Amino acid sequence: MHDNQHIYVVGDVQGCCDPLDSLHAQILAQDPQAQLFIAGDLVNRGPQSLQTLRKLVAMGDRANSVLGNHDLNLLAIAYGNHRPHHDGYLRPILDAPDREELLDWLRHRPLAVQIEQYLIVHAGVLPDWSSAQTLDYAQEVEQVLQGPQFVDFLRAMYGNQPDSWSAELTGMDRLRCIVNVLTRLRFCTPAGKMEFDSKEGLNKTPPGFAPWFTHPRQTEAQTVIFGHWSALGLLREQNIVGLDSGCVWGGQLSAIRLSDQQLFQVSCQQYQKIN
Repeated sequence: MHDNQHIYVVGDVQGCCDPLDSLHAQILAQDPQAQLFIAGDLVNRGPQSLQTLRKLVAMGDRANSVLGNHDLNLLAIAYGNHRPHHDGYLRPILDAPDREELLDWLRHRPLAVQIEQYLIVHAGVLPDWSSAQTLDYAQEVEQVLQGPQFVDFLRAMYGNQPDSWSAELTGMDRLRCIVNVLTRLRFCTPAGKMEFDSKEGLNKTPPGFAPWFTHPRQTEAQTVIFGHWSALGLLREQNIVGLDSGCVWGGQLSAIRLSDQQLFQVSCQQYQKIN
């Protein structure tokens, strides 16, 4: 999936399979060869996480995804003894007869992908990371997640420290920092110190920080496509595309076609209330 002609990148699905089906049908009507690439967070919060995973696995090479924080959360609950805040949305997957096939597929998704001039991640990239570095760092985590020590990794994955990247980091600190950049980042300093408490939009930026994509970046020659930030809504700027348009909150499920950046959207039922 590295020729962008028929690739459609979709924002956070979060277990909303009906809107995904509707969006997929809309895209297929124009392009029967369409391939879906989800920008992470396939599961949780919506009522159809199991159906969503089954749909994407059944699509074979017509579907792929980067891993989001909710996807890693599912793996941590399934294998890493992580205690869920509320597992009602994920319980059908954990109890499913095909759970191992679904979870194995999820565990083998990448954390970052480059398709021609597009770099796709779930949350963001640090200002100092080039595209090549981003892909290399992602691969470090992917190798552990797909290897025999993945349970140990999932048990030690959670935490906000270290909150700044250094090439000198090793072991779990290094892996945790990479995961946090690629699946949780919203705000950081120009030097790359990250802030993980704020989830609001741009009008509530924490003091001393700014959205990661507003800093001068090594990735400016690429268009970075990401999800993760529903309070931001759909964002389309010169070299930035934010695709989390709040599907599970009653917004839209959005996709762009890479070949020409045409937007496709469907409206969604509100499954979650905003506090």
